[in-house]
Amino acid sequence: MAMIDGAPEAALAWARAGKGAALATVIETWGSAPRPRGAQLAISEAAELVGSVSGGCVEGAVVAEALDAMGDLDHRVLEYGVSDDEAFAVGLACGGRIRVLLEPVGGALTVDLLEDLVARRARGEAVGQVKQLGDGRAFLVDEVAERLRDDRSGFEADEETFVTLHAPPLRLAVVGGVHIAQALVPMARIAGYDVTVIDPREAFASADRFPDTALVHDWPDAAMAAFAPDARSAVVLLTHDPKLDDPALRIALDSPAFYVGALGSTRTHAKRRDRLSDLGPALDRIDAPVGLDIGAKTPGEIAVAVLAAMTQALRRP
Repeated sequence: MAMIDGAPEAALAWARAGKGAALATVIETWGSAPRPRGAQLAISEAAELVGSVSGGCVEGAVVAEALDAMGDLDHRVLEYGVSDDEAFAVGLACGGRIRVLLEPVGGALTVDLLEDLVARRARGEAVGQVKQLGDGRAFLVDEVAERLRDDRSGFEADEETFVTLHAPPLRLAVVGGVHIAQALVPMARIAGYDVTVIDPREAFASADRFPDTALVHDWPDAAMAAFAPDARSAVVLLTHDPKLDDPALRIALDSPAFYVGALGSTRTHAKRRDRLSDLGPALDRIDAPVGLDIGAKTPGEIAVAVLAAMTQALRRP
């Protein structure tokens, strides 16, 4: 069987193989619940698991409920309290409460719906997986722009319709294959970003310096235009060279990228603003000096500050 890269893919693969399957989705959390709304777990009739709804705290109980659901093909909403002791046992700091939607494949969650969902995920499309708790209906929607910007799953205003957001990964374009970039790229990847490093200097943007990373050696304005930053994109300019940073910056500031940061001191940034004065108020979007002000000095510390600033811009716009 092909490698399974997510819970919907796993549930579909098991259903196609003639196995019972179910999909569990976190729909509400309180306290320090370990997994966010929209987190999913696929369960097979053989108790195979892909994904997680609690980091291990309540998966066993969800599996037992899933096996029952595979028998009657009815969805159900489960609520669990995760104690501090239970959370600590699986490496978490403290507990909380979660509500989990459990949908057996073959009921309202049909194989056809899963096939459509998996195909859209494979194409990198943003899609909402909808469940109406009242009447049990399940379907997909394309109108997810607001959820896409906030990167969140959640209930609609009626508190009965839950939308699980399936979206392509966040993206990060780093201009300049410098030491800070070498620290930032793996950190950003861990945080869930697809990362592209842009630098026409091949000695800087090399596979040895950036293993398993998309490298672009075109001039930064052309490379940034091809990258095409969208609302789920961040752009970080690190070359400290106006010939490279400025052309890319012009493209980034004309895009809906949620974060644009540029390396350089306050004095350097003042000169940058002078050079790009024709851009007017758009220049106010630049985070410079780049990153949160945490007193960072080393490349690794600066990378931490940059990723923190990106996270703040994404989560607290």
